[in-house]
Amino acid sequence: MDAITDPHPETGRIPVMDVRPVVDRGRRPAKAVVGETFQVTATLFGEGHNAVGGNVVLVDPDGRPGPWAPMRELAPGSDLWGARVTPSAMGRWSYLVEAWSDPVTGWRRSAEIKIPAGIDVGLVLEEGALLYERAAAGVPEAAGRDTVGAAADALRDDSLPPAERFAAALASEVDAVLAVHPLRELLTSSEPLPLLVERERALYGAWYEFFPRSEGGPGEVAVHGTFRTAAERLPAIAEMGFDVVYLPPIHPIGSTWRKGP
Repeated sequence: MDAITDPHPETGRIPVMDVRPVVDRGRRPAKAVVGETFQVTATLFGEGHNAVGGNVVLVDPDGRPGPWAPMRELAPGSDLWGARVTPSAMGRWSYLVEAWSDPVTGWRRSAEIKIPAGIDVGLVLEEGALLYERAAAGVPEAAGRDTVGAAADALRDDSLPPAERFAAALASEVDAVLAVHPLRELLTSSEPLPLLVERERALYGAWYEFFPRSEGGPGEVAVHGTFRTAAERLPAIAEMGFDVVYLPPIHPIGSTWRKGP
């Protein structure tokens, strides 16, 4: 958490650049409060026309990575990707961005052109079947492995028209599984960046500058200007709508200072 981000990190096959938010190149933490949702962005791009994907990983104060948040391209062709994340507890967190080559999306883009045009249809469908088989192998059985495997079988089913075989690979239930368990190649990870998560009151509040020496007790009192007598003023301050009491530096002045009870 306290490590300084390398200003010249090694760049992978799928570069992850300009991760934000970042404060002082990662020397200081970005800040949030419990339950606050904020956006992490990064510039991601790959080689040639290959499709890329990305996600954000939040790591909690105990070092446990949470479920990653899938990123989306914020503007088509911009290479700027983003995802919204929400820390759930106070403490010193970190976050990082992972990027990868997305062969399934790349294949879909190509198939959407070639299959309607009748170009290498059999080859395109077989390529898709192989990709979906590989994708299914990375999906937990309880999370929809059979759903992705069924799409691979449909792509190889010669008894169906090519358009129907392709449509099976684009089914919404298949998309739902691959959104959580995509086939990732050439995985690249950014350096982790620090995140300080504080209580909600750190986000906003009304502060009251309080001088205990100026506060006296009710009626005639022998001692005033102590913390004990000043505390009697706190309910009135709260009634005015203040959330935080700010005490300026307190020190004795001259020989008139008296230590309270």
